[in-house]
Formats: sequence, structure tokens, C-alpha cells
Amino acid sequence: MKNTARFSRPLLLALLALTCSASLAQTALPMPRNLRAAYDRGTRGPDGRPGPRYWQNTADYTIEVVFNPATRKLEGEVKIVYQNNSPDELRELWFKLYPNLYQNGAPRTTKFRPEDIGAGVAISELSLGGQAVDVKSLVIDNTNMTVPLAQPLGPGQTVEVSITYSYILNEGSHQRTGEIEPGAAFVAYFFPRIAVYDDIDGWNKVPYLGGPEFYNDFCHFSVDITMPRNYVVWATGDLTNASQVLTKKYVNRLHDASTKDGIVTIIDSTDLRRHDYTAGRGDNTWHFDARDVTDFAFATSEHYVWQSTSLVVDPATKRRTRVDAVYNTKHRDYRDVIEIARRTVQAMSYTFPKWPYPYNHETVFDGLDQMEYPMMVNDNPSRTREAAITLTDHEIFHTMFPFYMGINETKYGWMDEGWATIGEWIISPLIQPGLADDYGMVPYAHAADTEDDLPIVTLTTQQTGEPFFLNSYPKPALGYLYVKDMLGDELFTKALHTYIRAWHGKHPMPYDFFYSMNAGAGQNMDWFWKSWFFDSGYPDLAITTVVRPADQPAQITVTSKGNKPVPVDLTVIFDNGDEEKIHRSIAVWKDGAKSVTVSVRNGRTIKKVTLGSLYVPDSYPADNMWTAVE
Repeated sequence: MKNTARFSRPLLLALLALTCSASLAQTALPMPRNLRAAYDRGTRGPDGRPGPRYWQNTADYTIEVVFNPATRKLEGEVKIVYQNNSPDELRELWFKLYPNLYQNGAPRTTKFRPEDIGAGVAISELSLGGQAVDVKSLVIDNTNMTVPLAQPLGPGQTVEVSITYSYILNEGSHQRTGEIEPGAAFVAYFFPRIAVYDDIDGWNKVPYLGGPEFYNDFCHFSVDITMPRNYVVWATGDLTNASQVLTKKYVNRLHDASTKDGIVTIIDSTDLRRHDYTAGRGDNTWHFDARDVTDFAFATSEHYVWQSTSLVVDPATKRRTRVDAVYNTKHRDYRDVIEIARRTVQAMSYTFPKWPYPYNHETVFDGLDQMEYPMMVNDNPSRTREAAITLTDHEIFHTMFPFYMGINETKYGWMDEGWATIGEWIISPLIQPGLADDYGMVPYAHAADTEDDLPIVTLTTQQTGEPFFLNSYPKPALGYLYVKDMLGDELFTKALHTYIRAWHGKHPMPYDFFYSMNAGAGQNMDWFWKSWFFDSGYPDLAITTVVRPADQPAQITVTSKGNKPVPVDLTVIFDNGDEEKIHRSIAVWKDGAKSVTVSVRNGRTIKKVTLGSLYVPDSYPADNMWTAVE
């Protein structure tokens, strides 16, 4: 990133540290001491940027898997070159074995069918630095595995790990991965990976229970996936050997889709009947390469059609992103998905967050879940076009959060789901004008400040059910939306881009976000962050007075009876049927005011005033209407 500041970085950090210290003394965002320690160590900065001692580990993964759709058996070998960039000596490695969610006896947050419970991941060989490890000695605790190191891995050192393994992909009980139907599967979390070791918690030891999502390092993946003939594979990363796995006609179609704006049908129903799209007469090995991503997933089918298109996402470089929709033709709603997905990528690049789409492709796969992965989406069919729009754009929006930003979803679900929710709210009406998406509004208004309503910053691991939903989706999305409204589109985009530039490819935590937004906006917004993200309470506005003096503008007073700052939206109806809309952002509550009085421009007689709008929840709406007494 080009640095145009006139101060040197050390001096700037010192000045910002003093500013931040004064700010903390006044508004004091509550900070747990384990997070404050990161600032003391210099791995995080009070300016919202990574500190001078920030570090993160990484790895190169070389994966070879053979997947048999008939038996659902996946056999693989993963070779990992793990780099310790931390200042610590590592005496053991922690691994994640996510398929063990389906292991007999494993704890999980949902019920699975008995027939989907199995032995989990079977490791037949494991070596460290070329030295074999007795697999019988491995300590496997459901989805966690620890492997002691014979020699500590020092700062700046690497270790080579090789694991040969297998497991049976679940047929049902589809939890983000599994067989979709005979001849189609979405395969995620399919390889042993080294857990994150970071500057906050050290090793990520939180087990995967099927609920809270994931936290992985940015790594390089080189992956070979061997499948029977007639099976096509879509995956994270770039397909580097298309001419070896697809016949020439389909390679040409793929090239056309990657270079043209129009929609190209790469494989249609007729092609599926001809079975002429995969090369050779036996198994094919599909090779994908993905750099600087946090995960790798693939999907496969021998009876799905494949539509594709591309668009320029970065006018400066003319870089294009290819967008795919892959589906069973019996799901008629999926015919619209290619257009919806394309328009989502376009909106993300040019409207919100107005950042060039960061990857070369995005595939929406007809599956059994509503789940995102780098460059991939596993989406169930939808009953209406509106549902297809909101689902598709929500999941694709996750490309930025958590993947481009490396968020720890396991602890801070609101840092990604809240962004996907506001992305859904903003982009859906761009795709279908007039679409009003009220996702989460009614549940939050009803539950605000009840026992189910915890502060947003409550760790995701400490929540289930409605508290998890409220704090991950509508509440943070509203917080982002209100700040956008207060700052205006231009300044909000500048603040958001400050955050993105500082933390893409890294691991931001909550205070990195708050401080980055403050720095980018050039103002201390801790008063709002504290009220909306940390404090308890509920939103409740009321019309308290409507004064109509002769020959003067009418005055409407709105009082905040609750303690959550929300915008003021008034609709004033006059005696001739005309309407006047009046809006005030959350800035009216910044200095602790409890009431705000607004003037009505139209000089006609007011007949009715209503308070509220789609994205302004109100826990007690009975006092949100005023009607003139005849």
C-alpha cells in the first residue's frame, strides 16, 4: 500500500498512540486484558493497523485425493510445509480434522442420522521432517489432533509434514459438506490442516462442533483431485490443466466465458447425455492452484449443467472474474442464479464495498446448505426468485468477510455474518428494484434487551440459538448500516477501505476493526461502538410532541426512550395527501441527547405523522404514530 502520510511511520504511531490513549480515557471501549496484551506487545496498533511486531504463520499444502462417488470414500495424501513466523518456539502442532464431526461419539450441536456416523478420519501414515510417527500414538480428540515435535520449531523455521489418510463422506446429515444426491457432492474440510497459532490465543484449540464456523491461516494450496470419467470438478483456485480433463470444445467454451461478458453454457443437458465433455476414457485428475486463501473446497457432479460468465472487476487493470452457476436442471430457480451471481460480483466491485472482486472466479453450486468457501458457494435451491437473490448475494458477499480479511469466525461471527447481511440488504434491491429484505428485523425488535439479547461482542463460542443469530446477523449489520448513514457513502467507503487495506490477508479482531474505521473516518466513533456493540439495551423511539404554530414551520419532537441509538425516520402526511420524509442519522444522539426536534418544511396542515422505517427496529412501537384531532 502506498503511504502518502507526511509523518514517518514511527512518529505517526506514537502520535496515534497518544491520541488513542486519550480517547480510551474518555470513551474507554471495554477491552479484555488478553486482547490488551496484544497492543502492549506491539502486534496490534492503536491506529487500527497491524502493529510493528505483527506476525502470522502460513503453510504450503500439496494435496492429492481420490474420491469415489459410489462409495463416498475419499483417500488422500497431504504434504504441508509449515512456517513458524511467531516469536515462540513451538513444541507441538495442533491439527484440525473437521470430518471427525461425523465420528462416533464426537460432540456436536446438531443431531445426525445414525447411518451417517462413522469412524471419522483414518490416518495410516504421518511423518515430521521425513521421520515417521507412530500413528497409534497420535492424540486425537474429535476434531483436534496434537502431534509433539521431537525438536522445537523455532522462530522463522519450517517443518515438513506428510499425512496419508481416508474417510467416508457423509451421505445425509448434510452439515456444510456431503453428498448432495447420487452423482453430486460438495466436499469441504476434507484434509488434515494445521490449526492457527496467533498472537491472541496461541493455538486455536476450540473444537469444531458444527455450529460456530472456522478460523484458518492464509496458505498456498496445490491440489490434485482424481475423479471417475464424466465427473466434472469445480473448486477453490484456478484450474490449471483444463485441456487435460476437458475435451477441446468445452475448453473453448470455458475460455469464452472467462473473456466475455455474455452468459455461456459450458455444459448443457444435451452435452450431459452425450458424455463427451471429459477427456480420456478413465479417471481424470483435476489440478487446482490457490494462493493466499484460508481454505480449499471442491464440488463434483456428472449430471449438473454449467453456466458461466465473466466481467471486468478492476477497471484499472482490466482484470476479470468468472462467475459460474452449476446445478441440477430440475431446480428451476437456479436458472436465475447466474445472473444474480454476476450482478452481485458487479455490485461488490463497483457499489458496495466498492472493492475489485479479489478472486479469479466464483462458483455457486446447487447443494444442500447455505454456506460459503473461498471462491465457492454451497447453496440449496430456493422457492422464490427473491429468496434466491438474498441467499446468493449473502453467501458471495462472504468473499470479503471472512476470506479476504481472515476473520476468526469461531470467536467473532459478527465480523463476517454482519457484513454479509448488510451486503444482502444493499445489493438485493440493486438486482431486483423494490425488493425489501427485512432479514432479522422483527426478531431483534422483539428480543432486544431480553435474556436472549447479549452484547454483540459476546464470543460466538458462548452463544447458541437466538442469541447467536441476533448477534451475528441483524444487530452488527444495523451497526454498520447506521455508521454508513452517519458518515455518508464517500466517507464510509474511505473508512471501510482503510480497514480492508490494513487487514486483508491477515487476522483482524474486533478492536482492529473499530480503530481502523475511526482512523479512516478521521473521527472517534467509540461512543457508537460502545453503545451498539458492547452495551445492553433496546431501541425505542417515540413521537412526543407535534407543535403546529400559525405561520411557522411545524415542530416534531422525537424522544429516545430506549438506550440504543437508531436513526430518526418520519413520514409526515398533510391535509392534501402530500408526504414529506424527514431523516436524521444516529449523529443526533452522539452527545447524549435524549430528544431531537425537527422542522417540517411544508406549510400545510399536518394530518398524520409516523415514525420508523425498515431498518430501524423499535421494541415498543405503540407511540410511533401521531394523528391530528379533528
